[in-house]
Amino acid sequence: MLIMIIMLAGVLVGLRFFPPKYNKINLRLQTVCTALLIFAMGVSLGSQPDFIEKISSIGLQSLVLALCGIALSTLLVWLFTRRWKQ
Repeated sequence: MLIMIIMLAGVLVGLRFFPPKYNKINLRLQTVCTALLIFAMGVSLGSQPDFIEKISSIGLQSLVLALCGIALSTLLVWLFTRRWKQ
């Protein structure tokens, strides 16, 4: 939940207070922060002593989560396209 609040705060700051002339720097900063986040997640997963035993269930959960996100995104795009393309 804390991560979602921080992300929302970042979006609001970007929309309201971030000057467009700094967009290039912002894009680079986002890339660096994303790389650090992925690295931190890898360290967190790798530090679990029973990670190898859990890898199949983690993989299945990740696949289900990804497929749900893809399906819902596709459905929303289809619905919005039908609604406003008429």
